[in-house]
Amino acid sequence: MKDFHLSDKEIAELRVAHRRCGDKRAAYRLNAVNLLGSGWSAKEASEALLIDEGTLRGYIRRYQKGGAEQLLKNEYRGGLSYLSDPQERELEAHLCAHTYLCTQDIIRYIEQFFDVRYSISGITDLLHEMGFSFSYKKPKVVPGKADPEAQQAFLRDYENLKEDKGENDPIYSMDGTHPQHNTFSSYGWIKRGEEKEIRSNSGRQRLNINGAINIETMSSAVVMDDAVNADSTIELMKRLESRDPKAETIYFICDNARYYRSRKVKEYIQDSRIELVFLPPYAPNPTLIERYWKFFEKIVLYNRYYETFAEFKTVCEDFFRYPRRYRKQLRSLLTENFQIIGAATS
Repeated sequence: MKDFHLSDKEIAELRVAHRRCGDKRAAYRLNAVNLLGSGWSAKEASEALLIDEGTLRGYIRRYQKGGAEQLLKNEYRGGLSYLSDPQERELEAHLCAHTYLCTQDIIRYIEQFFDVRYSISGITDLLHEMGFSFSYKKPKVVPGKADPEAQQAFLRDYENLKEDKGENDPIYSMDGTHPQHNTFSSYGWIKRGEEKEIRSNSGRQRLNINGAINIETMSSAVVMDDAVNADSTIELMKRLESRDPKAETIYFICDNARYYRSRKVKEYIQDSRIELVFLPPYAPNPTLIERYWKFFEKIVLYNRYYETFAEFKTVCEDFFRYPRRYRKQLRSLLTENFQIIGAATS
């Protein structure tokens, strides 16, 4: 995309089309191509428009294929296949080389690289016709000592907190995670009757990440250190205190890990604007950070091989460095429909 430039006349034509456009999706496409053709980098346009760079490449291909008129076309497709035979063969080769965990990810790939939009039912039918099947589903393992009544009481208190807190007071979900440098195989779309292999290594090194995510804004912060402990917790709190200078109180929802209750952390928060809100024992579910970690694992870890620990660490750092790439997906994932653990077995 760095070699994509538009003349003053082409930019003017795009802007006229944008002013006259009544379709939001088409307007986004026109605006994106206008910015890229005016000298914006792919990274700048991606962050400004909340669109990933693969989608931007697709918009450029559409423009080069047919100008502004091509960007104005709505190419949403339903159940029938609208890929050509060569495109289907190209898609099949890609799916044999890459195992997708979610059907929506395949839909996004097809839209980015073939300029065709499928519904979930449409792409499912196409995948079955191409000989792919999806394997799932395992029982969900939950903590045996989880107390449903304690979780319900916590959620009532949480709703009261949201009602009573100050306008500028954020609520963060805080937790640690320890991704390991190794290959994690997962279910996905695989050709029927075929065994699919993915390389693994004997790496036992891991990253120690202490992180928090804002429930309202979806903004996050992480600290990568030698360990998730009191020191990394205090460093994370300092970063978020500087991020929220107008807040009277900054709330952190966290589990009962020893370092969150350590003397060092208690001493620090005495003279700070921070208030810790502890989850019920054995109940990590009423917090969005757990889902955030699972999404991180899906993007970075599942069905992926990294030759070196340095490469693995770089990919992890990039995930947190450019969160806007995943904002749309996180908006639909990080909703407060908390499940009560143990209610189905009690």
